[in-house]
Amino acid sequence: MNGWEEAVVSPDVTVRDALSTLDRAGTKVLLVADSYRRLLGTVSDGDIRRALLKGQDLSSRVDAVMNTVPHSALTSDSGASILSMMRRDSLMQIPIVDADGIVLGLKTINDFLTSARRDNWVVVMAGGLGSRLRELTRSTPKPMLHVGPRPLLETIVMNCVDQGFTRIYIAVNYLAEQIQDHFGDGAAFGADIRYLVEEQRMGTAGALGLLPERPTLPIVVTNADVLTKQTFCTMVDAHDKGGADITIGVRDYEVQVPFGVIQADGGRVAGIVEKPVHRHTISAGMNVVSPDMLDLVPPGVFFDMPSLFMAAVDRGLAVRTFGVESYWLDVGQPHEYERANADFANLFA
Repeated sequence: MNGWEEAVVSPDVTVRDALSTLDRAGTKVLLVADSYRRLLGTVSDGDIRRALLKGQDLSSRVDAVMNTVPHSALTSDSGASILSMMRRDSLMQIPIVDADGIVLGLKTINDFLTSARRDNWVVVMAGGLGSRLRELTRSTPKPMLHVGPRPLLETIVMNCVDQGFTRIYIAVNYLAEQIQDHFGDGAAFGADIRYLVEEQRMGTAGALGLLPERPTLPIVVTNADVLTKQTFCTMVDAHDKGGADITIGVRDYEVQVPFGVIQADGGRVAGIVEKPVHRHTISAGMNVVSPDMLDLVPPGVFFDMPSLFMAAVDRGLAVRTFGVESYWLDVGQPHEYERANADFANLFA
């Protein structure tokens, strides 16, 4: 990142001066280095707040509040390995040092992403109550529950940025401030994050009516409780190529009856099928919506995605499906939440 040198401070500066430097440098972290520029530690706004709560004050030296075991990467490390480490440990910025620990740079996660920029907006529906996970969501909105080392919503945002989608709207309602405080304006995550604040619950499509302006390109609309490896790029490309007005991400879903099923006619048994499996095509909670479809969303009322789909179908518009074949999991039930955490290390770390 340009101007990273402004983020380097000596260990004897005060916390007050460190805060001023953080603001001036425009970084999320300061690099504490000795007179030879050897990295001694890092200091973030969060480090300072925690130290103040523990009794430090603004006149304290910054080395009293710094993280003394900071993450760093060597100049010899490949971009892929640095990106992997940043994803694994939920890092948005990382100092670059040589073999002697001398600071040579400060990189953001965007420096290692290679995806082409996509100008389509992403709208993440994160305003639900999380009722099915009530024991976990009494004081935490479901999208902020940790799956692996980070909140589920953070993984969704990171995946969007990885794919080149940086304009992200998050619809919030229940415990909205926790989401807003965590993500802020999105700069720390390489995104431009804005919020659609629902004064009342508006369903999985109603918040689209809160968009401050009409998009010029199709938008991706996804639920905030979906953990997936499916890329939105391929969905958007299929939407454009197929001339669709709405593209619904779908997935095959099997339900096995745990009993033998009797086939009978007028009381006469014709056969028995042992534990049959029924296959259905379900909505995967990931969709692409063309701008004109926003005219079908009634303002200020509860409105869900199936209602939007059917409003388009009733008007003879092109509503198409896109098969989600990559890993996909709806993190809605306690057993699904447990599975998401079990799967995360192998698939997303």
